[in-house]
Amino acid sequence: MNTKQKRLALIGGAVAITIAAGALVLNAFEENLVFFFSPSQVVAKEAPEGRAFRIGGFVKEGSVQRQQDGLTVVFDVTDTAHNVKVTYKGSLPDLFKEGKGVVAQGKLKNGVFHADQVLAKHDENYMPPEAEKAVRDAHEKARQSKS
Repeated sequence: MNTKQKRLALIGGAVAITIAAGALVLNAFEENLVFFFSPSQVVAKEAPEGRAFRIGGFVKEGSVQRQQDGLTVVFDVTDTAHNVKVTYKGSLPDLFKEGKGVVAQGKLKNGVFHADQVLAKHDENYMPPEAEKAVRDAHEKARQSKS
């Protein structure tokens, strides 16, 4: 094997390693990528069934039900147009209340969102941009359907 062949083999090996590393990074990125969906999008079946994503909106008034085990909570997330039932096992954030903004992360199974994380808004004026847009869009659709 002469010098030119060695150099080509070394470059080919480096390219193969770079491609393999890139593929591993993209695969890890895709697995950890979490999209946001509004309740209207979930009801319209735009959200993936069985894959992790975030749902956001408001906790529907009167929908919070605490189960007998003391840890499981069932509530509805609404964007004022549609509601999605959410079940969560664990301690809720202190700011979690009916009528307030919430974002939950988990998976949709048989029409029920099983959250493994629940985030409540942290002050009176903040709402995640995606949730704010979803609520605005739901209000706009409701207004247009009444016309």
